[in-house]
Amino acid sequence: MGGIGIGELVIILVIVLLVFGPNKLGDVGSAIGRGISGFKKAMEDKDSSEDQKKDDKEE
Repeated sequence: MGGIGIGELVIILVIVLLVFGPNKLGDVGSAIGRGISGFKKAMEDKDSSEDQKKDDKEE
């Protein structure tokens, strides 16, 4: 329950392929990858800044 199965993934991929076309699919994948890596980096920066604030308060 609540998970995405193989059938749903295939349907999503077909819809994405129809919307963007095979030529743009690589560009879309690259953009999604850059977005995810940027999000992860922002989360790591936030965590490190929160840790630094805790250290500053303890001193």
